[in-house]
Amino acid sequence: MVSLAPSTPLPTTADQDETFSALNHDILQTHILTRLDGPTLASVSCASSDLHSLSSEDKLWQNICTSTWPSVNDPLISTLISTFPSGHRSFFSDSYPLLHHQRPSCTNLEALFPTVTTTELVSAVDIYYQNVPIFSKVEKTEAVTGWFLNSPFRVDLLEPKEFVPTRIQQVGGEDSWLKQLEENLTLSWILIDPKDKRAVNMSSNRAVSVQRHWLTGEVQVKFATILGGERGGGGEKAEVGCEVVVTCGGKEGGEVQVRDVSMGMEDMEGKALMGKESLVILKEAMEKGERKKLVAGKGMKEKYGEFVERRRERKETKERRENVLDWICIGAGVTCFVAFWSFVLFR
Repeated sequence: MVSLAPSTPLPTTADQDETFSALNHDILQTHILTRLDGPTLASVSCASSDLHSLSSEDKLWQNICTSTWPSVNDPLISTLISTFPSGHRSFFSDSYPLLHHQRPSCTNLEALFPTVTTTELVSAVDIYYQNVPIFSKVEKTEAVTGWFLNSPFRVDLLEPKEFVPTRIQQVGGEDSWLKQLEENLTLSWILIDPKDKRAVNMSSNRAVSVQRHWLTGEVQVKFATILGGERGGGGEKAEVGCEVVVTCGGKEGGEVQVRDVSMGMEDMEGKALMGKESLVILKEAMEKGERKKLVAGKGMKEKYGEFVERRRERKETKERRENVLDWICIGAGVTCFVAFWSFVLFR
């Protein structure tokens, strides 16, 4: 017979705290915590009170942010992050997860606009190829003038005819090259509200669409976030697509150039949202938006495809209704015309 020794009781939280207290904090911070990525460091901070204190050091989160997004090294971004409640940790918490946000149930976005305090948006954008940064840009956009509020929302990072070399060589046939871009090109577009000290990542991380422009021959790589919800009352879908388009050019076999990077918003009818409407949606996304862990943009391409299909169906339905209305108007006009001449000829 085999005798079983009494099981050793599991250590309690107090025991764990005492064990970690016995460790050299400098060793933990210098040789262990510095090797962790953001999500892991956040998880470790929940393990004990000591680890929570050690994991809250801003320097740790600063290193994680700068290694994740090269644009964070820009002095403007560094200054803005220093004003966040918990510095780089708050910024990472806002910006790392993918946005999974429900649009406000109120359909009248103008009614919500008075609650918006945003006066300026700052974009921190990074593009990677095979996880290697190839493009970084910081851009300020004023958000108070009538020109911005009453014009279609759009942020352009490059001037016309400006381009950025990437040191990436275009190789393979047409289909092969487009697939390489879809699989290897990733993008982060973080929007920062300096006044409210909040941020949100509006990118899908991976491309949702890659195609060559029929006229210019340039390749357009699209990233998108679908902001959706239910309209009040009827329950009709009221989705908005925030789309980022990266335009790439270059000769076959030569170096690929980034020629345009822009962001815009469209509703279900393909109509561009004005700046005033977009600010309401962005404010809701920053303050109340649900975020999901970044898993290589998993499912975002399918979600965007469904959005495009619903937009197409809605457009076709609207066109059919307009055609029916046109025929009714034509029929009514012909009837009136015949009735008029009948009255004139036979009175």
